[in-house]
Amino acid sequence: MDKESYVKFETPESLEKNVLDLVENSFRGGKIKKGTNEVIKSVERGESKLVIISEDVTPPEVVYYLPMLCDERKVPYVYVKKKTDLGSRVGISTAASISVVDFGKSADLYNKIVAEISSIKK
Repeated sequence: MDKESYVKFETPESLEKNVLDLVENSFRGGKIKKGTNEVIKSVERGESKLVIISEDVTPPEVVYYLPMLCDERKVPYVYVKKKTDLGSRVGISTAASISVVDFGKSADLYNKIVAEISSIKK
């Protein structure tokens, strides 16, 4: 299965680092949803501020429709290379996807990330 099937754009390394920092900050001082089912629910309920999707998810069907759902609901999303990197920031071994519901005191970092995502997607 081709991983590009759900990866719609390339995330620069510097952005990925900022995203992982935001995830960790949100986990410690805000609120996140872990696991694709929880992520989908938070997007559908309009709670999600940012969705982070791992590029190495198998099978890819697990997260395949997340980018489309995010576009439909106008929720910014971004990719990270490894689900182990994402999981380790929130105290679990791996995470296919995470939704940031409350970024706590990281508003500046959040705004910077969202601006960079929208410039990449254009």
